[in-house]
Amino acid sequence: MGKKLEFKKDINIKNKKAGFEYHLIDKYIAGIALKGSEIKGIRTGKVSLSEAFCLFIGDALWVRSMHIAPYRSGGFYNHEAKADRKLLLTKRELRKLQAGTKDVGMTIIPVRLFINERGLAKLQIALAKGKKLHDKREDIKEKDMKREMAYIK
Repeated sequence: MGKKLEFKKDINIKNKKAGFEYHLIDKYIAGIALKGSEIKGIRTGKVSLSEAFCLFIGDALWVRSMHIAPYRSGGFYNHEAKADRKLLLTKRELRKLQAGTKDVGMTIIPVRLFINERGLAKLQIALAKGKKLHDKREDIKEKDMKREMAYIK
C-alpha cells in the first residue's frame, strides 16, 4: 500500500510579509467557504498567504491568490490551487471593511490561517495601510535594537 498522509494537529499559517509591508489597523476573523479537498490541503499545512489579498465582488468579500496545495489523494475531484474563495463575515463587519477600503491606500490582507477548536478553517484578515520605505527602515532598526539588547543580557 501507499504511504498514509499525516495531518498536522495544529495549523497556524502566518503571512510573514504582512507586518513588514503594512500597518495593520483592524483585524477580523472570517470563515472560508471551501470545497471538499481544500480542507484536506489545509490540514497538510501546504498553504501560502504571501501573495494573497482580499477584494469585494458585489457585496461579498473574496480572498484571491491564496495557494492551497492540491490534496494528493484527491484524484479527479481535486480543487484548483489558486481559486477565489468566499469569506464569511457578518453584514456589519462587511460594511465596516467596505467603508475602510474607500480611503486611499487602504486594503484588506490575510494575516493568518488557522483551524479552530471545532475543526473549521478560519482566516484572520486585517484592514491595512501600506508602509513607506522609511517606515520599513525604522522597523528594521527596532528589530536590530531588540536583538542586540537580548544578546547583551
